[in-house]
Parts: sequence; structure tokens; C-alpha cells
Amino acid sequence: MKRPPEDKTAVLMRQIADGVSKDPHAVLGMHDSPDGGIVVRVFDPVADAVFFISGKTRREMTRTEPAGFFTLDFPRRKKHFAYTLERHYGNDVFTAEDPYHFLPEIGEMDIYLFNQGEHRRIFDVMGAHVRSPGGVKGVAFTVWAPNAARVSVVGSFNCWDGRRHPMRLIGSSGVWELFIPGIGPGDLYKFEIRTGSGELLTKLDPYARRTEKRPGNAGVVPDDEPFAWHDEAWMSERSKRNVQESPLNIYEVHLGSWGGPGLPKQKDKEAFPNYRELAHALADYVLKMGYTHVELLPVCEHPLDQSWGYQVTGFYSPTARYGTPEDFAYFVDFMHRNGIGVILDWVPAHFPKDAFCFGRFDGTALYEHADPRQGEQLDWGTYVFNYGRSEVRCFLLGSAFYWLDRFHADGLRVDAVASMLYLDYSRRQGEWIPNRFGGNENLEAIDFLKHLNELAHRLYPGIMMIAEESTSWPGVSKPLYCGGLGFTFKWNMGWMHDTLDFFENDPIYRSYHHSRLTYSLAYAFSENYILPLSHDEVVHGKRSLIGRMPGDYESKFANLRVLYVWMMTHPGKKLLFMGGEFAQMIEWNCNQGLDWLLLDYPMHKGMQTMTAALNAFYRKNPALWEQDSAPKGFEWIDGGNYQQSVVSYVRRDKAGKDPLLVILNLTPVVREHFRMGVPLPGTWTEVFNSDRTEYGGTNLLNEGEFASEEIPAHGRKQSIEIPRLPWLGGIILRLAKS
Repeated sequence: MKRPPEDKTAVLMRQIADGVSKDPHAVLGMHDSPDGGIVVRVFDPVADAVFFISGKTRREMTRTEPAGFFTLDFPRRKKHFAYTLERHYGNDVFTAEDPYHFLPEIGEMDIYLFNQGEHRRIFDVMGAHVRSPGGVKGVAFTVWAPNAARVSVVGSFNCWDGRRHPMRLIGSSGVWELFIPGIGPGDLYKFEIRTGSGELLTKLDPYARRTEKRPGNAGVVPDDEPFAWHDEAWMSERSKRNVQESPLNIYEVHLGSWGGPGLPKQKDKEAFPNYRELAHALADYVLKMGYTHVELLPVCEHPLDQSWGYQVTGFYSPTARYGTPEDFAYFVDFMHRNGIGVILDWVPAHFPKDAFCFGRFDGTALYEHADPRQGEQLDWGTYVFNYGRSEVRCFLLGSAFYWLDRFHADGLRVDAVASMLYLDYSRRQGEWIPNRFGGNENLEAIDFLKHLNELAHRLYPGIMMIAEESTSWPGVSKPLYCGGLGFTFKWNMGWMHDTLDFFENDPIYRSYHHSRLTYSLAYAFSENYILPLSHDEVVHGKRSLIGRMPGDYESKFANLRVLYVWMMTHPGKKLLFMGGEFAQMIEWNCNQGLDWLLLDYPMHKGMQTMTAALNAFYRKNPALWEQDSAPKGFEWIDGGNYQQSVVSYVRRDKAGKDPLLVILNLTPVVREHFRMGVPLPGTWTEVFNSDRTEYGGTNLLNEGEFASEEIPAHGRKQSIEIPRLPWLGGIILRLAKS
């Protein structure tokens, strides 16, 4: 005998009970009954009883098949009406509106723009958002999982049971949504995903804007109340500023291990300072030292302290190690109110394989490529984003704009750009797939970076997009209309490596490596450069900056002082990693604070004093920053004196009326009565000398004024005689009278 077919409703109910429904709203909630009237259905497999409440009516719902279903009929009612459900779990009672009695909170245009990769505020709709449809408070959850058989919201509010809050798939968009009444800020949540093969995965929301403090890794429903900003003056001025013709001197910081003056002592070794505590202590120190900006190693959530933040699992969430998103907003706001800019490291090149993260998010390669030759970064053991997929581009664009928009970041330093540009980056033959033209360029990543930079500069005037790019890719910091990638600045990795290689040589051998120092001027104006002495140069056995310097104790400090003069007077903006300003002796260790006790020693205190004085001198002199990317801002006086290892050059402002003459003596030999050609006749005076006693030097200064004479030198008709060039020292002279 043939079994009669189940009706459509019964089939849908069975799918919900089996955990494979893509449209639970089609059955659950309030619906018109086929026999006329209205029927209400609830699925809660762990409830002991469910009561229906509307106005003064309170009725117990009837258990029905399949197991876990409760129903209640209203045969005489024709119009839908408001109600709440009272669920009983032993002695616990939970009362709220029915999640399956609400329309989607995400709009059709939002979904369309998301699927096209063009939603510029995707962070306003994806993830978890506090909403009040019809005056009912709750949280709207939205997630992208196009290949999932079922997606549910699980959390502290439903005992992490994926059967209780299945989501609805909206058309063919791949977007799932559910509004859950009665929950709010502070509730923990994840998404439980049943894959096409039946596997159950529990995943962190890729769009989570707040996360648990490690070792927990759930999302936390954020408070959507807007932060009360007080940085209007800063933001207004920033939008008008030409950053390429402004002073930019960056202090690079890892918040967890800075440990500087003004921070309260942490009793627990596992504890970290709060963003608010860091704001006050760091702002005081940065103002004292004269930096214009701080650049933070990634504050995006990451699972392991020792990763420094570059293994990002929360592209929209400030790490909970240091507090809440509101605490981080306070950090940026306080910095701005004190005239300090904030740049954030941002990592769109790769993401970790942690199971709770968004690798193989719905059981398939969703954010990454399926083929490991495209989708895995072998050196780092991570996945590579699929930049050709619209929804992935939208996710990354949204992350960048989120930090610029919600947290008023002044710039993003984009990590590992070279690994994005080249398909064969750090790969052997056979480990990569050429592009459609047979080349090694990642065409999708290039298009993504161009689009990102174009929109970021248009939407947030005055911000900086900074590329950490270590190859000779042309036009990284050139505008799109010139064929460039559109970044504001590029890190000058060549200058960094060549400079450190030169200074690591014993001075007796420096004449054989002179070009290491001077070669950077052959390409200094091909990009808008930042000169970095970054965290990467003081780890993994490379030694600290002071540890790299040759010679005895005093010589090491003298070498580092003159290196800093070279850096601050060379064309390009500046960046120094924390600890370098007072000559941290050991390599940076992210698990402990900097060795601030070194400031009790005169040489370290002197280094800090000189760094602050050099920073102040830099900011006061437009010749050192107005024409960083223009050849007119720099002129060699003598770049070829390799026998003596002395270099001299002029820096000019745009007006050309206040040139600075820089002379570096890179050997431990005092040069007496040194004749120097000058670009303009007149009287010159020394305005900076790295050998001052308060800097830890020997006080070989040049006091008074030096009138130029009609004695040719260095190809100039006029020259001056300088009483002495200090050993391993840098001096700067200014034209006092013309």
C-alpha cells in the first residue's frame, strides 16, 4: 500500500527537526491555517512547556509531532496579532516575543550591494546589531554562508544549542538572518553551521564587533550606542591637511608590551593595561618626545599574544585584551584631543586556520581559495583571501572603512602588500598558478588595493593608506590616474636594510660600503616614502638597534645617534619602534615591557633626550618635511667622500629661503678645520649637534658663526671652515645671515 505524501508543512517541520531547514520562518511563528483561522508554531526541543501570551490571554501550547514542536490554533482569528512566548525549562522561565514573527532586518539593496562587493558600510548590517522593530528590543544576526545546509545562532542565551534558533536563508544571496528578541549587549554568540556533508561547525562571526577576551573566542553583542567623540577640531583640521607636505614622525607601539611611564602596575602577569590607561600614559610620553603620530601593531582581535596581532581572527573587533570597543574609541579620541594621530596596522593579506575562525567557514573555501596554490600562504601557515570574490572584497573593504569611520583612525598601514601583489610570493615553481595572461601578478588583489585606496581617500579625506611593500613594484604610492596603486605612502624597506647594513660595519670598513648609505637617494623620489626602523628589525636574532652598532659602549651610542640624524634629515617621513628612542639593549619581547629602568643610566637617558630634541627640531623645520618627495628638497654637497666616510647635503623647504646643511662624520675620527662648500654665501651657524654632553656625547660643538669665503669647495664657489666634525657625529647648520 502506497504511503500518502506528507503535506508541505509537514515536510518543512521535519526539516527543522532534522536541522536542515533553510527557511524556518515558513513554518514557525504565526501563519494562516489551511482550514481558515491562524496557527502558531514553536520549535524548542528542550522546553518543558510553552505558553502563548497576548494581552490578557495566556494559553499553554500543545506538543505535536515531530518532537520539539508546540502548536496553538485560533480558528476564528483572521488577522495576525502581537504575542509573546513564555518558555519553561525546569524552574527557569524565559519570556520574549517570537523570533519567527519578524521580517528581515537587512534590506534588499544591502544584500544586492553586498553580493556586488560594493557595500561601503557593510558593518552596519552584517553581524550582530541591537534593533527594535515595532518597539521590540532584541538583536538582529546576519551572516554569509552560501553553501551551508543550515545556520543557527548559538550563545549564552540558548545554552549553545543549534536546534533552537535556526536562521533564514534570503533567496540566493547566501545571506542568513534572524532577529532574536529579549537579548542584548553583552550576550555571547557564535554561528553553528551544518555543512553540505552534514558536519557541524561552530564559528565566530566574521563581522563580530566585540569579542571575548582570550582564551574565549565567542562574539559579544556590542552596544550600538554611538560613542561621544570630542575630536571635532582634529578631524576638521585633518581633512584639510596635505599630509605629504606635513611633518610625520611616527612612534610604533605594541600596546601590550610598551609598559611605559604613567601606567599602573599590573598585579596579574596575564593582565594587560586598559585602552584608557594606555591613552593617558602614552599621550603624555608621545607629547614629551615630540612624535606626531602613534602606529599600533594590530589591535584587531587575535588568539595568541605572541603573534603580535598579525594572525587576525576579528577584522572588526578591537582586541578584548585591553578593554571594550568603547575603551578603544576613548583611546583614539584622547590622542586626537592631544594633537596626536593614530595609525593602525591592518592585515588583509592572510588569516589564520584556527577552527573557530572563518577558514572553510561553511565547510567550503569561502573567504579563501580552495586550491592551496592560491589559497594558502606557506611561510605563515595561513589562508590567503580570495580577492576575486565580491563578498570577500566587501568584507575587507568594510573592515578598512570600519576602523576609519567608527574609530576615527588617521591611517591604515597595510601589512605584507608584496604577498598580495605576487602570485608566486615565496613559492617555488609548481606551487603557484599564473594569472590569465600567464604572469605572476595577482590581478584581483591589484584591483582590490586600487579600489580600496580610491574609496578610502574619497570617503575619509586626510587619512593615510600606507603600504608595507618590499619589492620594486612601480607606483605603489602614485595616484590611480598615474597608473599607481593609490597608497599615500610606502615603507622604504631598501633604505632600512641598506642603512642598517652600513652601520653594522666597523667604521674602518665603511669606506668599502659607502654606496649602501648613499644609494637610497637614487630612488628617494620615486615614491612617497616612510623611513621605518620597525619592530621587524629588533626581533628574531637581529638584535636591538643599539646591539647592532659596532664598537665599545660609547661608540655604540655615538653610532646610533648619528644614525638617527641621518634618518631625520633624509627625505621621507619617519617611523621608529618603541624602545629605540632610549636604546633598548635587548631584542623586543612581546611578553614583557620595555626596559624603562635603563633610563637610570646616563647614556640611555642621553639617547632619549637627543631623540626628543631631534624630533622637536624636525617638526620646527619645514626643510625636513615639505619636499620629502620632490628632488628640489634635497641636494648633495658631497655624497662621494668614501675615504673619510663623511657625507654632506642640503635640505630645502618649498620657499627655498631656509636651507639646512647636514654633515655626518661616520668614523670615530674628529675632523679638525673641515672645509665645506655651501649652497649660498653668508654666515652659517650650528643648530644641532649629536655630540652634546646631554645626549651622551663628548661636547665637540661648533659655537659661533661661520662666514662663507670665496674659496671653492665641493663644486661651490663659497665655502666655510668648520672648527671640527665630532667623531661618529652629525651636525646641522643653518644660514643665519645672507
